[in-house]
Order: sequence, then structure tokens, then C-alpha cells
Amino acid sequence: MKLLALDTSSEGCSAALLVDGSVTERFEIAPRGHTRLLMPMVRELLSEQGLAPAALDCLAFACGPGSFTGLRIATGVVQGLAYGLDVPVVPVSSLAAVAADAIARHSLAEGDGIAVAFDARMGELYWACYVCRAGQPQLVGDERVCAPGSVELASGITRWSGAGQGWALRESFPAEVVDAMTAIDETLVPRASRVAELAATAFREGAGVSAAEAQPVYIRDEVAWKKLPGR
Repeated sequence: MKLLALDTSSEGCSAALLVDGSVTERFEIAPRGHTRLLMPMVRELLSEQGLAPAALDCLAFACGPGSFTGLRIATGVVQGLAYGLDVPVVPVSSLAAVAADAIARHSLAEGDGIAVAFDARMGELYWACYVCRAGQPQLVGDERVCAPGSVELASGITRWSGAGQGWALRESFPAEVVDAMTAIDETLVPRASRVAELAATAFREGAGVSAAEAQPVYIRDEVAWKKLPGR
């Protein structure tokens, strides 16, 4: 399998190329540099492997939640490539990508929980709970946007780790949520390498959408829409 993955959903900008199970990545923290950096990263990765874009089997991108502007950049690039190459796209949750990074970096065990938090601005967080299953994150419940004081842990999990930059706001979290953590890594941001790994598994299981269906997931917009009068 040859898969190209992109992420611009946070202040990090990255591209990763998965070729027959081996992943290479370009990653840079560049809050305002996504547009400038992304395509050169893609070209470098393909050149290193001696691959033409036409050799790719599928594409993947971190579809959100995250920075609205960043999500639109990755979505636009992946749609353009998918249209031109006529290959499917696998959207991957940005929260799941961070959960996968936490599992790998901190050697989390089967059944461990990962509570992922991103700063959504405007006094809110993007929040999701995952459980480690066969070395990969499995979503428990729903991804949501909420106030820091409203975050909750999924039931039935006894060992938890916190991941994501939203944990910098943990002084505003409920005490029982913070106290349940055995470790917290607030340095983790989405990375294309984790997007690639999750997408490869999903693609083998039949996932993949057309270029037109490769859309960002904002969560906040969806929630706001539901709250409009008469909706």
C-alpha cells in the first residue's frame, strides 16, 4: 500500500508517506506556515521514495476538529490531489491521531483510556475519550465541544492518560477527571504519521470516500447549527 497523509488541523504542519508499512514524515510547528510548507513536504517525501503521485493507492487527512483555517487547507489540498489522481480519501479524526500518538509514545496497554483535549477557543474544548484496543485508539462515546468544566470520562475504564494541548487548561476541569489521570502529555498535537497509520488500517477494512465527500469535521459548527431557532 502506498498512502499519503496530510495534517494542518493545529499549529503543526505535517505530511507522511506510508509505503508497504513503513512511514516517513515531514513535521514542523508553524502556526501560519501551512500553505507555504505543505506541498513542498509532499514533493520531498515522494521524491525520496522515487514515487510519482500516480503510484499512490489512496490519500488521508486529519479532518478535524481543529483550526477552521487549517482544516480547510488540508481539505483543499487532499481534494485537489484526489480529483487529479482519481484515488479514494480516508478522513481521520484529529483527536484520534493524538490518541494514537499517546499510545505509541507512552506504551499504553490494552484497555487503557486516553482522554484527548484540544483548546477550541472561546472558552471551550474539543474532547473525546478513547480506549486502547490492539494498539489503536477506539472511540468511546462521541467527540464533542464543551466548556472545560463539563468534560467527562467514559465509564468502565480504570486507567487513564490525558493527551493534547487542551490539558493546559486542566485547572478548569472537574477534579475527578484530573485525579483519574496517571499521566498527562499536553505537548501532543496531530501528526500526519499517525493519520497515515490509522488510515491504512481503515482503508484495509474498506474505508475511503470520494474527493467530493472528503470534508472537514468542525463539531462546533454542527452544534451551533442544531441550536438555531427552528432547527
